[in-house]
Amino acid sequence: MLVFSAGLGASAAIAQEPISAIDWLDTRGGLAALPGAQPTGLPAPGVNEPPVAQSIQTPEITTQSLDAPQVGAVGLLPRSVTGLPADIWQASSARSLGRRLAQLDVDRLPAMQSLLYTLLLAEAEPPQDSAGETPFLLARIDKLQEFGAVEPALALIERAGPTTSAELFSRWFDLSLLAGEEHTTCTSMRDNPTLAPSQSALIFCRARQGDYETALLTFQNATALGLLPAAEETLLRLYLDEELAEDTPPLPPPSQITPLAFRLTESIGLPLPSSGLPNAYAMADLRGISGWRSEIEAAERLARTGALPENRLLGIYTARRPAASGGLWDRVSAVQRLDRALTEADADAVSDALPPAWAAIRQAELELPFARLWGAQLAEMDLSGPAANAAFEMALLGPDYETLAREMSPQTARDKFVVAIASGTPDEARAPTATAEAVRRGFASDTEVPATLRLRVAQGQLGEAILEAMSYYARGAEGATKEIAPALSTLRAVGLEDTARRAAIQLLLLERRL
Repeated sequence: MLVFSAGLGASAAIAQEPISAIDWLDTRGGLAALPGAQPTGLPAPGVNEPPVAQSIQTPEITTQSLDAPQVGAVGLLPRSVTGLPADIWQASSARSLGRRLAQLDVDRLPAMQSLLYTLLLAEAEPPQDSAGETPFLLARIDKLQEFGAVEPALALIERAGPTTSAELFSRWFDLSLLAGEEHTTCTSMRDNPTLAPSQSALIFCRARQGDYETALLTFQNATALGLLPAAEETLLRLYLDEELAEDTPPLPPPSQITPLAFRLTESIGLPLPSSGLPNAYAMADLRGISGWRSEIEAAERLARTGALPENRLLGIYTARRPAASGGLWDRVSAVQRLDRALTEADADAVSDALPPAWAAIRQAELELPFARLWGAQLAEMDLSGPAANAAFEMALLGPDYETLAREMSPQTARDKFVVAIASGTPDEARAPTATAEAVRRGFASDTEVPATLRLRVAQGQLGEAILEAMSYYARGAEGATKEIAPALSTLRAVGLEDTARRAAIQLLLLERRL
């Protein structure tokens, strides 16, 4: 889970957020233990190859100016933090990597989310076939936007230089609109109108900065030349004429929602709900202009994808008292009651409040944020019955799972196996289900990494191998249990033991079915 401080700019927030969210960066050293970026547990390239080549192939030689800017290499997490090798992506095709990122679905898989955030935000050289362009950087930004991680996406663009390419500037403008930070992008367009991704954007920005006369003239010219999409033309006309907007009856939603259309509808007093739109639009409901319910729903969406810190989620939950009941409000009330009990360190009150709160949290699939908040504290309390069961799960889903597992005395077969996984001793407990058996095989010393992934690593395509292992895991979470063992064994082989354990624990405790 990424953590972004609401009061900080994107760049400042990122500097500390992924570190706290992805614990293996701190506690396990990431891939730092891999000598020469060669993953632990995989054979060095050439070990099983014949000693003499049967033919000669002339390698393709690429050249690059020594002072050529490496825009595609930018990241927010330095290699000293991630431990990732600088060439993690270089030997792969930018197109292949972009396709894998676009197809990878880890929305409901927290361990994979954390790992993917690290990969997306890490400083690393881009694929060699990028030829000075930014296709993989754009793919990284698009994946962050898919999660709703608007702030880190903006920070990545700003680190790369938003005016470096038209594609980067267009994304900078769209994301700035959703974050409510369009002033800087509009200033750039004012100073250099050729940067504008569209005439609609230029008109909006000129009006946004108070130059209504030029904005209106630009609008009239663009309309006469047929340069504006019909929906944006209508919205801009109302945006530029307040009296007309006041006299116009409510409009149907635009057939194609863009960040600009979304902000224009908001500006003319006809805001669209973000609930049916992509995750990035939920950021607009966290700008303090939406109702509390909309803010809670947006916060929950973003917390599920790792784009919102748990402390901010709790802050939104506890901002006021629910004035209604049922559904979301019952969940808010349950969380508030548990929060008060924990603040007061009242074990009896916690025993009463924890079971219904945990049930509500599980129903909303928000287990990981609240486990990070309260798991360690609950593990120290003397609880029994349903409260003890809930505390057990929260402790093992939290960041201190290994330490806390050593102090536990599990009773059921499932719990014994989960504790064994958390402790790094999977052979000390019986696997009680098919999923558990698949997990056990993933930690067995005789389970081999799939040949295709071994080959990728041997060819220097470490990043792509990790992405493919994540796809194995996602399919395993969908019910294809045969994919679980190769996913976990690959993660462990490349040094991601902590990620593998978290992923296994979550499979066993969250019981996701995508």
